Amino acid sequence: MKSSPARAALLFAFLAGGAAATHADDAPLAHRIVRVTLDGAVDKGTSGRLLLFAMPAADAKDGKIDAVDTNPFQPKAVSVAAREVSWIAPGQSVDLDADGEAFPAGFSALPPGDYLFQAVLDVNHDYNYSGRHAGDLVSEVTPVKLSPGASVPTIKLSKSVPAKDPWVLPPSVPQALRDALPEARQHAHAEVLESPLLTAFAGRPLSIRAWVVTPPGYDANGSTRYPTVYLTHGFGGGFDRFAPTMTYLWTAMTKKEIPPMIWVLLDESGPTGTHEFADSVNNGPWGQALTTEYIPWLEGRYRMDAKPSGRFLNGHSSGGWATLWLQTRYPTVFGGTWSTSPDPSDFRDFTGIDIYAPNANAYKKPDGSANPLVRDKGKVIATFETFAKLERVLGPYGGQLASFEWVFSPRGKDGRPQPMFNRDTGAVDPDVAAYWRAHYDIAQRLRTQWPALKPDLDGKIHLFVGTADTFYLDGSARLLKETLDGLHAKSDIQFFPGKTHFDLYTEGDDRQALLKKIAWAMYGVARPGQGK
Repeated sequence: MKSSPARAALLFAFLAGGAAATHADDAPLAHRIVRVTLDGAVDKGTSGRLLLFAMPAADAKDGKIDAVDTNPFQPKAVSVAAREVSWIAPGQSVDLDADGEAFPAGFSALPPGDYLFQAVLDVNHDYNYSGRHAGDLVSEVTPVKLSPGASVPTIKLSKSVPAKDPWVLPPSVPQALRDALPEARQHAHAEVLESPLLTAFAGRPLSIRAWVVTPPGYDANGSTRYPTVYLTHGFGGGFDRFAPTMTYLWTAMTKKEIPPMIWVLLDESGPTGTHEFADSVNNGPWGQALTTEYIPWLEGRYRMDAKPSGRFLNGHSSGGWATLWLQTRYPTVFGGTWSTSPDPSDFRDFTGIDIYAPNANAYKKPDGSANPLVRDKGKVIATFETFAKLERVLGPYGGQLASFEWVFSPRGKDGRPQPMFNRDTGAVDPDVAAYWRAHYDIAQRLRTQWPALKPDLDGKIHLFVGTADTFYLDGSARLLKETLDGLHAKSDIQFFPGKTHFDLYTEGDDRQALLKKIAWAMYGVARPGQGK
């Protein structure tokens, strides 16, 4: 799941179907048809998924807003409608039925009043993962007055989203890190390897990408070797979003707040969401490629320990699941994982849903109440159904829930992964759930294979999660702990009272306190007696 509260660091998503909105007397309202034109100044035609966003003008702070977009923590505050556009050339127009594919309902159901509209043409079909991305076409934010029978003015796609410099830090980054960025950048190295395994699977070139951050005093020709941490991101992260992490790691090592190690920041993003370095019939053999191709290649290029006692894993959210999976799937390769707030490791509690239960339903509990998915300070922010249906409108690729299916599900006859649950009704497919259990349920793997895994895995699992995790991920972690305790395994699973998905690492004013503890614990394994 998302690794930060930003749109790039959450989540999941829906398509609203159903009948048109009605008046109080049950007479159906006419569909709202919105014409969208590609500005003639745009230099070429294109295709993609056309998205139209609408929000009440009164919700704009000070009446000003740069973008109208969805917010995972207020999922119903902005309405969105969508359609596929096979081709549109400069000067051409398409009509969007805002009561067709729409969330939370068709636009004809919006009360009369003043609104702000904005259109986006998602040319790469990756809005569910990346939001507005380089090359997408957007309109200006357009004031619209909705009233019965009134038409909506033509919305003009007038500009292209520019590419972002991956080394431009977000406004939230402290000034001290901004000042350190130029020096940190000199010690960060992009390492991209075309993978024979992944290329053979896909039938086209596929590469593993990562940034390697070397510690102060690192000498490529010296004799000193370093423990290595393989870190990966949560949902919404990617290769071009690591600059804050790289700058922090370099700065912390220069201040001796964390020990001198080599950090490998792995990109686990792709067209279908996060592949999580799992070997999947849909995404390909990412785990095999990492452990048999990429890591040996890196160890030939850098002065790494190059042995299990010097290779460690760390990740948060979806990255937490990926690192937990890699450690349990390839226990002889790594010397330990420190996984934080991982996505569900026991599918008997898949964000609160037991997908193996008879007549399991992703949307409804057995008593008919809604399954929650997002909470804050004890309040339910959104349900599982809300995000499933928003995700379906935003597009078929890259959403959090669809991403799980691309990793965990068997392949369907159409070449896509089989859905774990019905997007209209929420009904869980028991055959797909059984496949998930047999292949990717980490706790189940431990229960059934512990005698074989124990010699190489015992004592290597470290997991940290908040008891108020934003996405209810503490429940699954408790089941994992029960499993490990029942096996009399050595493990370290800690629950931080009151902590959420986004403040787990924070102690007082130190937003990276947990990372420092994790780094020193790793170092203590690689260099016994030298940890903290």
